[in-house]
Formats: sequence, structure tokens, C-alpha cells
Amino acid sequence: MVTEKKFPMTAAGKQKLEDELEFLKMVKRKEVVERIKIARSYGDLSENSEYDSAKEDQAFVEGKISTLESMIRNAMIIAEDELNTDEVRLGKTVTFKELPDGDEESYTIVGSAEANPIEGLISNDSPIAKGLIGRSKGDEVKIATPGGEMSVTIIDIK
Repeated sequence: MVTEKKFPMTAAGKQKLEDELEFLKMVKRKEVVERIKIARSYGDLSENSEYDSAKEDQAFVEGKISTLESMIRNAMIIAEDELNTDEVRLGKTVTFKELPDGDEESYTIVGSAEANPIEGLISNDSPIAKGLIGRSKGDEVKIATPGGEMSVTIIDIK
């Protein structure tokens, strides 16, 4: 029997996935079905680009629903007691400064299912997170990134 991949995430991250799943099932799915109905009314389906487009959207929505259901089913919620430490861990927000004279940056380390770097959420699988996990405030860390090695000092962990 194949073991499904676990998706570590915060409770808030799981809730966000559940909300997206609800939206896809209750709103998007119905919209796509309606588009298919309308496109069918145009006649010959073999030359109906509106129908083809709606069917592609349906496949995308159904695929996304399946993916989200799997992620939610295999969610591994980060326990609060794991967050109450002074070291960088999943679910913690870490502020660091790139050496020698870079700006301060803050990121929250989350599971890959929640990652959104634009919102300051980085995956625990990312090079930066891997380099920071297990470290403490004040530590100087060398991190191997695709762009080369960077050195940082951890300023704060929340």
C-alpha cells in the first residue's frame, strides 16, 4: 500500500485550503457547468471553441478540487507546543539580516501547501527555511541558495 504524502501546515493554513475547496465546489463548479450548458446550446460541438474552453476549465477545477481534498485529508497540523520554542521551526516567523549589510527580512515558515513568498510565507522545503530551521536568535547562518551562498544573522523569532 502506498503511503500518501503528509502536508505539514498551520491550522489557519488548513482553514484557508478548506475555504478554497468550498468555493470551488459551491461556486466555480456550478459556473463551469452553466458555461457548458450554454455552449452546448450553440450547436455543433466539434467546432465549438466556447464548449472546448468550458470543458478545459471544468477539468482544471476538478483537478484542483482533487488536489485540495488530498492535501486536507493528509494535513499534518503543527501543534501549538511545537511553536513555543526559541528556535526556528515550522509555523514560526523569523526575521534575519543578510550579511554584511543587507536589509532585514521576515518570513513565516510553513508547509509547501501554504507557501506564498509574496505574502512572506516560505515553504519548509525552501533553501532558506532549511538553513534556518533549528537555529536560534543571534545565530549566524550560511545558507546555500540557487543564487549562491548567503550569510544571515537571525534577529528575531516569533
